[in-house]
Amino acid sequence: MVERLIKYIESNQLFSPNDTLLVGVSGGIDSVVLIDLLNRAGMAFAVAHCNFQLRGAESDQDERFVRELSESYGKLCFCKTFDTKEYASENGISIEMAARDLRYDWFEEVRQTHHFDWIVVAHHRDDQIETFFLNLARGTGISGLTGMKVVNGKVVRPLLFGSRKEIENHALAHKLQFREDSSNFLTDFQRNKIRKMVLPLMEELNPSFRESMDETIGHLRETSAIYFQAIERVKELAVRRKTNGETEILLAELRLLNPLSTYLFELFRPFHFNGEVVEEIVKALDGQTGKQFFSPSHRAVLDREVIIISKLSQETSGRYYIDETFSGIDIPVKLSISTQKRTASFKLYTSPRIASLDMDLLQFPLILRKWQKGDYFQPLGMQGMKKLSDFFVDVKFSLPQKEECWILANGEEIVWIVGVRVDNRYKITPETKNILVLKLD
Repeated sequence: MVERLIKYIESNQLFSPNDTLLVGVSGGIDSVVLIDLLNRAGMAFAVAHCNFQLRGAESDQDERFVRELSESYGKLCFCKTFDTKEYASENGISIEMAARDLRYDWFEEVRQTHHFDWIVVAHHRDDQIETFFLNLARGTGISGLTGMKVVNGKVVRPLLFGSRKEIENHALAHKLQFREDSSNFLTDFQRNKIRKMVLPLMEELNPSFRESMDETIGHLRETSAIYFQAIERVKELAVRRKTNGETEILLAELRLLNPLSTYLFELFRPFHFNGEVVEEIVKALDGQTGKQFFSPSHRAVLDREVIIISKLSQETSGRYYIDETFSGIDIPVKLSISTQKRTASFKLYTSPRIASLDMDLLQFPLILRKWQKGDYFQPLGMQGMKKLSDFFVDVKFSLPQKEECWILANGEEIVWIVGVRVDNRYKITPETKNILVLKLD
């Protein structure tokens, strides 16, 4: 397997013999085999290990194992402990995503501080296939079906040529010791469900499924290259960047495109517009001039001959916009959003984490922002207005709680202190016909 690794490195021009590598090592079989192969190939490397504190004493034992393993190879070892659950909660993301963000941010910090040339990780061919199905299940464009890149910035994956079985055989042949992550046996994590449930079923249908998938991902990667070449040609014709920082997209060029939604999605993706907003833009192209659309970072305005895209000003950079087409947002808080007709069977939610609002009283886009001095609202169930600062005193909010509080506003009027109290002016009444429901996840 060492010879195959060297050939793969050379054929893909991954790094030179003089480059220094920072290798991410969990202590599991994949990363243990990776450093053994790199050592046998004569590569210069150090080890980096993340303790995510997700499995109690087992996580600490993994760290000790990696330190001792690094010492046995005579390699420098960097270790860092993270409060992964807290980070995931603060950022409204999954544990898996939190661990990924923390891992790669820290790897890059160590790489720059200690002047390593590359970050090397142990993803292999089976990981590639799992990533394909994970992205497929979540919903993705073509780029999400092309798998992980061999080189992505400063991150290199030199084991993508090998299968999990080949890695296991190498560990067995050379009597390598490794740690078994107990969470790999659970199906609570999405990737584990794919590994333990989906892929074995696919192999029942086709015993050569993994080899076929490897070829398919390769074909999709080539297709993706053609796809993005076409997108770049359209950008040259339809997109104009102005000296004031604005971007204009020519409507005349857009109307020549088919399928328009796909092209428009790629044109708007760099500005963080999601697919739902793009579909609304498509519907509005021949409509009212001046209609606005928002992403967390940009505003798009439909003009007579162009769509003008501008970055939200510093004044509004702490604001996030919610359009009536949104089904949810992930930043700055995670909200699921739905609409429904008022019926006799409608039951009002009592949880403060769920806001049921009279949709016909709202003007979109709604604004999600931090509270400000001078803000006031009409707390649900009260007749008079109340300053937010006084309300926070009444509910015994600490300073951190006040600093973390988000406000949903309808123009200048407060609609909901997110997760705390709805404004009485927007409550559901017997006259309400349409309801907007926002759930804080």
